[in-house]
Amino acid sequence: MMLPDAPKLGILAGGGDLPRLLIQACQKNGREVFVIAFKDQCDAQTVAGVDHAWVRLGAAGKSIQALKDAQVIDLVMAGRIHRPSMTALMPDARAVRILAGGVMNKGDDGVLRTIVSALEREEGFHMVGAHEVLPELLSPEGVMGQVSPSENDQVDIDVAVHAALALGGADKGQAAVAKAGQVVALEDQDGTDAMLKRIAQANGFDQGGVLAKMTKPGQERRADLPTIGLGTVEYASAAGLKGIVVEAGGSIIVGREAVIKAADDKGLFLVGVKP
Repeated sequence: MMLPDAPKLGILAGGGDLPRLLIQACQKNGREVFVIAFKDQCDAQTVAGVDHAWVRLGAAGKSIQALKDAQVIDLVMAGRIHRPSMTALMPDARAVRILAGGVMNKGDDGVLRTIVSALEREEGFHMVGAHEVLPELLSPEGVMGQVSPSENDQVDIDVAVHAALALGGADKGQAAVAKAGQVVALEDQDGTDAMLKRIAQANGFDQGGVLAKMTKPGQERRADLPTIGLGTVEYASAAGLKGIVVEAGGSIIVGREAVIKAADDKGLFLVGVKP
């Protein structure tokens, strides 16, 4: 639980519900908050009534100065960011310095690890994870709803978890889908939802299969922990999957109660596992 005298929290906000949940948690606990809302990424309603600044994603100098003007020390990254090309990013001088040396050619964890290091070592911020601000975001271990996996499902769970960890070890993604003991899909830079949409659109993909979403081995856990929400359940159901597996203690469930209910309603199991 956050203390009322906790230092002001800066939030680097992308899309989705996670930034809003962090803002609400701060407000509930009397903690001041200042939000950098990234243009074309963050939802306008997320920062309504909250001290914030709209900043282009590549304008690192403006973001850092706004945070310092707001006297922010603790800083968290939250929300979905659609990763642009270096050209589309249009980085300012500060961003160019941070991303020098081919950083943008790395996977997401490599990029985020570089950014976190720069914000701490060069700019003096204290980076925290979203789960440190709101610990109840983390997935528990075990079956979370009314639907449990079968013995056959357990085979797919093991295969999907292994594939997701292997993919993460190469810093290529965090999620995989297995069906009938075979890997049928791997997450790429387009993300989990896009992968599930492709499965739903594929011909001949009948009911069955498991989505596993796991933390990349050795990843920077203060940024981009694997995250699921209501959309994940909807897309998994549309893809004909039987269930979703996430890393217990290492993945975020946005709106856990609603997600569990949605999974139950769709007949999907939702399980937290330790890799």
